[in-house]
Amino acid sequence: MNRDASGVHYEGSAANRLWHKSAIGRIMSEDMIFLTNAEMLFCNEHRNIDLPSENWVTECLKLNPDLIEEYTILESLRKPGNKIMLSENSLNFDFNIQSESWGLRWPSDHHPRNEKPISEIRWFHSSCPLNIKELYQWCENVTKNERIAEVLIVDNELAVVTYRIQILSPKGDMPIPKKDDYIEINQIQGSIKLSNGNIFIPHDGQWAWENIGIPYTGGRILDEDMQNIINYFIAKEGESIDISTSIKLDLINRGLHPRPGFKYGSKWRCYDTALGEDHAPWLVVHPNNGPINWEEACLSSRLAAGVNKKWLYPIKNDIWNYISITRPPADSRWNNPIKR
Repeated sequence: MNRDASGVHYEGSAANRLWHKSAIGRIMSEDMIFLTNAEMLFCNEHRNIDLPSENWVTECLKLNPDLIEEYTILESLRKPGNKIMLSENSLNFDFNIQSESWGLRWPSDHHPRNEKPISEIRWFHSSCPLNIKELYQWCENVTKNERIAEVLIVDNELAVVTYRIQILSPKGDMPIPKKDDYIEINQIQGSIKLSNGNIFIPHDGQWAWENIGIPYTGGRILDEDMQNIINYFIAKEGESIDISTSIKLDLINRGLHPRPGFKYGSKWRCYDTALGEDHAPWLVVHPNNGPINWEEACLSSRLAAGVNKKWLYPIKNDIWNYISITRPPADSRWNNPIKR
């Protein structure tokens, strides 16, 4: 058994079996495979293969302080039966793996020699910063390859939780107001400025715009964002609007009904049908107040899942796009089997 800084060259009859049965390692010759250090640890724990030396783990940790986390992630994925090919072992295959991806995943009944991977994997420590724009680009590229974008998060006690990253386009069935509708609302007489900056617009008839304002006895309450939207349509052509107003207008133009999301730790909760017909399926965060690390992102996603909603983070390219960090189905939640 030869070793270098990145892994081990493992020889013997077991080498062939490790690859052909479990897709572990990278084939070097008929009776030799290359194992990354994380794979070597996995084989020691789960395939009864001796470590190269007594102090091998200590030596590897000096070279790669992430080794324990990498092994923990690998164990979480492989223990249920998944076949995992780490990115450095994919060099002999034309899988077009993204440079940011840590590995590729196959279900237990598939193998890299004759099937395509179903997902690309990244992992982060819970304290790692959340780079939402970079995550969006990675997810977009992975999705173009018809793969699932999977992220595994490990915390300080080596507990692992799985999330899926999706780019979503929320849509609703609410009527979309036109420019003339906003102008008509602005022309209603008798509006009253409230102490919190909202305005109360009195009306004694049927309010024609269900997704504009909060109903109250004898009128409608418009928050600052909605006031800004109205001002945008009566202002000069091409006038810019702030981020919050722009997102809310985009949500309305998608046929959604955005309401305050204060109770759910978000900026908006969005209904896709009229109020009372169903629960709001979306929670949308303001980008300026979004999570700054994976611990906060996981908390936001878990809170949303706890009330049967999907948590969305808006990202502006040419238009507003929405990225979702959600828990996968129960049969795809990879957790470390050994609690420490």
